[in-house]
Amino acid sequence: MGLSCGGVVVRFGLWVVALCIAGYIVAPPLYWHFIGVVKHSSSACAPCVCDCSSQPLISIPQGLSNSSFEDCAKHNPKVDGDTEKNVAELLSEELNLRETEALKNQHRANMALLESKKIASQYQKEADKCNSGMETCEEAREKAEMALVAQKKLTALWELRARQKGWKEGVAKSNTRSQGKVQNA
Repeated sequence: MGLSCGGVVVRFGLWVVALCIAGYIVAPPLYWHFIGVVKHSSSACAPCVCDCSSQPLISIPQGLSNSSFEDCAKHNPKVDGDTEKNVAELLSEELNLRETEALKNQHRANMALLESKKIASQYQKEADKCNSGMETCEEAREKAEMALVAQKKLTALWELRARQKGWKEGVAKSNTRSQGKVQNA
């Protein structure tokens, strides 16, 4: 029984909280609607229609006021027509200025694109030159290696022939030194 009584109290508390929240949300609009209905039914006169645009926002003392400022708020059909024309002209001018600016930006972007293409082309030419130079150097290196191998073979052949005829390496070195000394003297 104690458990079911606690459950009932919790449910009752939740219902009270839910009703308070609903009242908090719904009550203010209903209150203002009810006040509006009560005031409208109790007043006998029609609602006031005010043209507030003709009245100045700030009242300026008579001695300091400028009459042209007060005339500014009055409606003048001729001035309104001119103002509408001026607004249309200003908007047209603004659109033309933006179009001109957009065209200038587009031209600037096109020039930058052409310049970047030109520079990329120059870099590509330099890269092609470098690649052809590398290929030429590689071919020359291969030829030099083949010539070196051929020269080593020829040298080995001549050395073999010289040894067959009695040439000794130590003797050749001493003969070379003695010939160098004789030539220096």
